[in-house]
Amino acid sequence: MIYTLTCLNECWNTFSDRQREDYLFQIRHLYCLAGWWSEFGDTIEKLARIISGSHCFVVAVQETGVILGMGRAISDRASDAYIQDIVVRPEARRLAIASSIMKIIMDRLEQDGMTWIGLIAKQGTQPLYRGLGFSEIPGAMPMLSKKIFKRTLWY
Repeated sequence: MIYTLTCLNECWNTFSDRQREDYLFQIRHLYCLAGWWSEFGDTIEKLARIISGSHCFVVAVQETGVILGMGRAISDRASDAYIQDIVVRPEARRLAIASSIMKIIMDRLEQDGMTWIGLIAKQGTQPLYRGLGFSEIPGAMPMLSKKIFKRTLWY
């Protein structure tokens, strides 16, 4: 399967309105597949802000224009960054798309001077991240505010 990796937030303004809208709906579909999209507050406009506000937002796109996977990083743009939202369409899994997306993100973060790069691995995805050099943080536990997320799929 042939696909191109693109840092979407860097070229977002070069796309036509139609292509941006198509990408937004495809990315929303990926968020839905992962269970990360709430019908109560998540809009296409919010998704556009997520893309443009990310340190980098990488998509794997087939020649046909179908987005196979995505991932992004957020950062303070000085030293620390978090990788999140890595997801690949079920029919495109086991093709090294997630690891390719991760490598592009990691290269970009390292190139931009990030010295601390973290992530929260969903249960069962640890082997992917370990293979890319990540390990558990001893004595640490991810936490989430119930107050903020009580209307979303997280709670």
